[in-house]
Amino acid sequence: MALIPAPSTPTSDGTDFRDPDLRLSGLLDPGSMAPVGPVDGCGVTRVTGLIDGAPVVAFCTDATSMGGALGAAGADRIVEAIEFAVEHGRPVIGVWHCGGARLTDGVESMDGAGRMFRAMTAASGRVPQISVVVGPAAGAAAYGPALTDFVIMSEAARVFVTGPDVVRAVTGETIDMAGLGGPEPHGTRSGVAHVAVGSEAEAYRTARALTGYFARPGAVAPGTLGDCADPAGLLPESPRRAYNVVPLVRALLDDDTFLQIQPRWARNMVVGLGRLAGRSIGVVANNPLYKAGCLDSLSAEKAARFVRTCDALGVPLLVVVDVPGYLPGVSQEWDGVVRRGAKLLHAFSETVVPRITLITRKSYGGAYLAMNSRPLGADVVLAWPDAEVAVMGAEAAVNVLHRRVLAAADAAELPELRRRLIGEQQRKAGGLGRALSLGAVDEVVAPADTRRRLARALEDLPARRGAHGNIPL
Repeated sequence: MALIPAPSTPTSDGTDFRDPDLRLSGLLDPGSMAPVGPVDGCGVTRVTGLIDGAPVVAFCTDATSMGGALGAAGADRIVEAIEFAVEHGRPVIGVWHCGGARLTDGVESMDGAGRMFRAMTAASGRVPQISVVVGPAAGAAAYGPALTDFVIMSEAARVFVTGPDVVRAVTGETIDMAGLGGPEPHGTRSGVAHVAVGSEAEAYRTARALTGYFARPGAVAPGTLGDCADPAGLLPESPRRAYNVVPLVRALLDDDTFLQIQPRWARNMVVGLGRLAGRSIGVVANNPLYKAGCLDSLSAEKAARFVRTCDALGVPLLVVVDVPGYLPGVSQEWDGVVRRGAKLLHAFSETVVPRITLITRKSYGGAYLAMNSRPLGADVVLAWPDAEVAVMGAEAAVNVLHRRVLAAADAAELPELRRRLIGEQQRKAGGLGRALSLGAVDEVVAPADTRRRLARALEDLPARRGAHGNIPL
């Protein structure tokens, strides 16, 4: 069902801000845009151009005509743009403001949408596909972006399969377009939006930055690191205290290069792209500020999709681990923590890009395995001196292993007995000695030396790339 187009808003020179040429010129380097194929009024404009000097392919739906509704011919233009991008090995960026299928085209519009979906799927994992949603994107125009690698939503974006009127008629639920499909619900509840921004111009800037990690991956240059600050100072002194891992991730990467993906969804897991010694790298990190950094169903799914994205597009991975285990609870089991957690195990196990693990504080139980452990194929596993690798925390383990001894102890002696047993448990099973002897950890690294050691490891590992698509998990 097509939406009623928004009123035209002219720019200072009288141009409709929804004009595809205007929108694409805001995305691409000045003067670099060149049309591909005829301008035939089909509702989609496709062009080639540059982003920071790197060649890309882009297309934009024409919201000045029928609200950007997509017909068979317009869908074919998108197919041609994607196929051209694959043929020339270029990223493809779609700018979406589309009210859904063209009713005047009837079933032909649905046939065209199917061809578009198939082309996106065929290109998946072969070239980066980025969607910038700057207005309504309904029906087929919702599933189009969802099939791509990244979805950027501006404040005016509205993504849904059926609009509020249909929802109210069918279910009786009353909601407006923003509440149903705006950047707030898709950035915090559904996970559809990888990045939600304010203005349309900011959406284009974000798309340009995101494209750069793939179009200009760079090379590792450890000599550019200079003096490295001690990142351990960003962690609280007490290992029991929570902290936000994002500043630590930024400190491990080159200055001002970290772009967080899905920052407000499944917040106990941080994923994003940055640069290390000049080389593009993907980061996966537990965030103890939320749910103590535990893995749960949503965070495992979030990380699994990102890991597969990086593998499919040839981006190395850095995994920063501080995880106490999986989040227990009935709701977790019913929400599919087994099924969704298995996605993360599968994602890391099949990944072939260089991947480095850094354990900062703790790595316990099944979550130790899931966070790019050596048994799953991690290339390099580093740990800070005070890190722990164990089945569970020493205190919890003592409560299980020595419950009878503790129960029989005199109350006055109990604190000292517990302290001694915890110390023994830490030395026997929770420290790094056993992990090093088993090869689960390769090396203990001082926090101040971490950046240099990570860069050296990344430089030594051969470039590899997965041979698979990037299905939306």
